Amino acid sequence: MFQNRLEAGKLLGEKILEEIGELRDKFIVLGIPRGGVVVARQVAKVLGCPLDVIVTRKIGAPDNEELAIGAVGETEGSKYIDERLAADVGADEEYLKSKIKEQKEEIKRREKLYREGKEPLNLENKIVILVDDGVATGATMIAAAKEVWNNNPKKVIIALPVCPKDTLTKLEKEADQIIVLKTPWPFFAVGQFYKEFEQVSDEEVVEILGNE
Repeated sequence: MFQNRLEAGKLLGEKILEEIGELRDKFIVLGIPRGGVVVARQVAKVLGCPLDVIVTRKIGAPDNEELAIGAVGETEGSKYIDERLAADVGADEEYLKSKIKEQKEEIKRREKLYREGKEPLNLENKIVILVDDGVATGATMIAAAKEVWNNNPKKVIIALPVCPKDTLTKLEKEADQIIVLKTPWPFFAVGQFYKEFEQVSDEEVVEILGNE
């Protein structure tokens, strides 16, 4: 169990250094808001590389918003839908179109808020490290990876403090490398593996990115 996101980020950064530290001059760390940005900042500090944000949003099931049946980023190429799960929960095409539109509007709002007018970092020919505080279904991370691949990186690495083993198998198809500190079982929610797991506000994300 991690004490908090700060500890998880520091440990994750050290693990990345152990595995691929010699290429750190080409690293860019991208954090998924909100909690993932706190972890990503610590990773970027350990690696001594730039930090930026990548905003993706999950698409919740019709009767359970917490159940991710997919996710989307800013561009069309980022869209990820678990077709079988979507069918099982009755998420038809009309529902998905409506939810995707809604989430893309929220992504635009957050991008504008978090960046404060700054342009995103150029990912071309860079080793991009995607960081979150953990994943359950992996939907938002998959959408983030798809979004990054649209920007011609040299390599994509997914780095996580905690991830269930079955989700890890899905993520391996989306990146060149996966670095995970813990793959515990049973796995109910990311928060169960942190002693402190407070909600992170938009203001905290803005402050972190503004100090980089």
